[in-house]
Amino acid sequence: MKSGLASRLRCGIFDHLDDDGQDAARQYEDRLKLIEVCDSLGFYAYHLAEHHCTPHGRGPSPNLFLSSVAQRTRRLRFGPLVLLLNLYHPLRAFEEICMLDQLSGGRLEVGIGRGSQPIEWGYFGISADAAPSRYTEASEILNIALKGHTLSYQGHHFELSEIPLTLKPHQRPHPPTWIASNRAESAQWAAANGANLACIGPACVVRNVTDAYRSHRSHNTAAHGRKPLLGLARMVVIAKSDRDAHVAAETAYRRWLESFKFLYELNAIPTPPALPLTFDAALESELCVVGTPASVRQLLLEQMEVAGANYLLCQLAFGNLPLDISLGTAAAIKAEILDSFGG
Repeated sequence: MKSGLASRLRCGIFDHLDDDGQDAARQYEDRLKLIEVCDSLGFYAYHLAEHHCTPHGRGPSPNLFLSSVAQRTRRLRFGPLVLLLNLYHPLRAFEEICMLDQLSGGRLEVGIGRGSQPIEWGYFGISADAAPSRYTEASEILNIALKGHTLSYQGHHFELSEIPLTLKPHQRPHPPTWIASNRAESAQWAAANGANLACIGPACVVRNVTDAYRSHRSHNTAAHGRKPLLGLARMVVIAKSDRDAHVAAETAYRRWLESFKFLYELNAIPTPPALPLTFDAALESELCVVGTPASVRQLLLEQMEVAGANYLLCQLAFGNLPLDISLGTAAAIKAEILDSFGG
């Protein structure tokens, strides 16, 4: 990697916790086993999405699952990516953030956002028209709470007056924050506010977003005393042969895609235009990176370089991918990337 990004490269895990066809309790336990191994291998963080009323997400209350992650790991950082702030009273969100950060000894990473699926908000009685302003107010309140001792706010959706904040996060001034976006405008906001960024899509497209972030970053300012993390998300499957990796990944992607499309098909609305509708399309769009340890290493490092990213977000478990394959992929990433470029 010519820019030297590899020398500072970190690897994390992104997870939808989408339905794998097993009993939910069994899937939770399998995922916790995978997370424990990733903790021991030196992965940086585990990031869990939030979805509702769909097999695309079996973690509708990510903070509940993350409290188990806190107890089953020692070094691994973790957090929601993203917490759908529209669905929370911001005071409740703040208190849960404080609890998770304290339970983990200061390992929480807080992703916030509106989410991409208005149908899910609608099930909670929040209209697409109200969502933007509600999210803006909730994020402003959360920001005030993380910085203050009392909480007052007057808005259209929330009115709070002199509320005592008796809980504090473990990290000072507060846990690192994240947004997930492929929009340059959002990247500029993240840079101006010291937030980290997670992106998905072809590396050349993501480069426009990371360039926008860097152009708006405060001069020589590091988030929480570290360089900001600019993440590139990829579904990754590694096996001894290309054929084995492709067979496992294609089967798993097909199930993941069915879960993704569930609410769209149920409500007769078109899927996002960028969604790869076949496994071949997923490979072509760079959503999936699949193959032997050496070939995957080369592809991932090339894509990270093109994207201008310094944080690789690996989706190691998706669809009905067997646990042993996810564990093997994690071990291969450790050997091929973390041992050479972990920083």
